[in-house]
Amino acid sequence: MESAAPPPATAGRAQEEVQIQIHLRKIPLLAELSDEEILQIKPEFRIRQYHKRDIVLQKGGSGDGLLFLLSGQLQVIDITEDGRAIGLRMLAPGDFFGEIALINNSTRSASVVALSDVLVAFLPAPIAMHLFAHSPSVARQMLRHLAQKIQRDSEFRALLSINNTAKRIYAFLTLMQQKKAGEPGAPAVVENLPTHQDIANMINTSRETVTRALLTLVQQGIVQKDSHRLIILDPEALKKLVQS
Repeated sequence: MESAAPPPATAGRAQEEVQIQIHLRKIPLLAELSDEEILQIKPEFRIRQYHKRDIVLQKGGSGDGLLFLLSGQLQVIDITEDGRAIGLRMLAPGDFFGEIALINNSTRSASVVALSDVLVAFLPAPIAMHLFAHSPSVARQMLRHLAQKIQRDSEFRALLSINNTAKRIYAFLTLMQQKKAGEPGAPAVVENLPTHQDIANMINTSRETVTRALLTLVQQGIVQKDSHRLIILDPEALKKLVQS
């Protein structure tokens, strides 16, 4: 669903432009662009709003642009031949998506679904491709992103090959955990923890199995649930569960 608000007043327009510029500066892919470059591409963006469970991108659709998540949470999914949704990865604010179809000039290879109300910025293909070709900072970021994506996909394939379901869940948490920057000794965390059903979809198991495994970790003092994140109090113990 695309929001189509009427043209705002001059003051409102100026405020809206400032807000969009702030959002663009928060996107790692665009963070090193000059002020002049930001001003040049800013009018090309189209802001779209989606509700929870809306389909943001449809598999097989046209690769007509690059998309940036400004707020909310998205999940990249694929649909199996028997109609099951398999979660591939989560997207958080600042992430971009749709780059593969854009670069290959092909159709979308997966679908993207909103896990909450989201705000997405759409940049048309010609503008995005111009950035890739003429902005060294964007080209560097894109190469780094593609290298990390290959590594992440390889790690995820290895995760899915684990036969023991509980170990697969523990390995998933290990893969998702992040250290808090600038806080030595701080526990690892999984920010924006997906729902138990979303985790189950991603690693090919049941919601009940995910719930039992997480409860076991909480009872053993290895993790602690905190709002929409999971605090990993004992990363070494979690690692040993995966390796045991």
